[in-house]
Amino acid sequence: MLNSLVRSLPVVILSPHSRCNCRCVMCDIWKDSSSAEIGVDELKRHLEDFERLSVQWVVLSGGEPLMHSDLFRLCALLRQRSIRITLLSTGLLLERNAAAILDSIDDVIVSLDGPPAIHDRIRRVHGAFALLQRGVEAIHRLRPEFPISGRSTVQRQNYFCLRQTAATAKQIGLQSISFLAADVTSTAFNRPQGWIPKRQDEVALTQSDIEPLEQEIERLIGEFGATEFLRESPEKLARIVLHYRAHLNVCEPVSPRCNAPWVSAVIESDGAVRPCFFHKPVGNVKSRSFFEVLNSPEAQDFRQRLDVATNPICRRCVCSLNLESLPQ
Repeated sequence: MLNSLVRSLPVVILSPHSRCNCRCVMCDIWKDSSSAEIGVDELKRHLEDFERLSVQWVVLSGGEPLMHSDLFRLCALLRQRSIRITLLSTGLLLERNAAAILDSIDDVIVSLDGPPAIHDRIRRVHGAFALLQRGVEAIHRLRPEFPISGRSTVQRQNYFCLRQTAATAKQIGLQSISFLAADVTSTAFNRPQGWIPKRQDEVALTQSDIEPLEQEIERLIGEFGATEFLRESPEKLARIVLHYRAHLNVCEPVSPRCNAPWVSAVIESDGAVRPCFFHKPVGNVKSRSFFEVLNSPEAQDFRQRLDVATNPICRRCVCSLNLESLPQ
């Protein structure tokens, strides 16, 4: 059993801003109108704990981090401590922030939901793909080697065009593409009560979709699997099929290999700290320090009791972090 006390935490996922500029069909973050954000002074309070915990990598998540009122000052504070910074973005604001991104951030991961028309339909923003493409081009004009990769959420509106999605990613100059299933059952992504079955069914695949998905993944591997452009192994891509089969009760759900609650934590814009995106908060940094929240009785009890293999949330998880060393 892993130790319940956290003395080292390589990765922090930081949500500096609560809102988003897309209205994606598989997410409810965009419904948050609070505009909560982590300010410069608030981040400064956490930096001593970041050093104490040997934080090496901060992933800026959201909402859309680029909507933050002072994001690049936050980045400067982290950069002063030689912390690697990854930006997760919709891509809509990349172009106007291209120079600042190059000065402040180490790499960018953009959400890509398919070729242009499908991407825009899923994002529910007219011209979203064009803005994403222009943003990538603006950054690469200034620094062609800057790493920008793509991440695609596989769901009912795009499961049949994964190869087109990968080809589109390559066409616009992305370094790589990764795929994961859509989460439809957890309380993450601004869904505190979860989704009712009808809402889940709008995103999840049907039984008749499973075989075409399997075939599309096989062809995706055939076209892109022999290169580093496709980030997932065939085994990880097969988990997307397994996820949707389990959702349909055709098979038992199986947890991924994951040690996220022991090597990472999520700090949300309202100060809530989660062991990962999908589990409930274990405390809030508004009332206690980050180190105190991580090692509070509640947090230690959670880690001590957590059996990833049997936990119902873990068994339905669409992603995983099984960190032995930081990726280069």
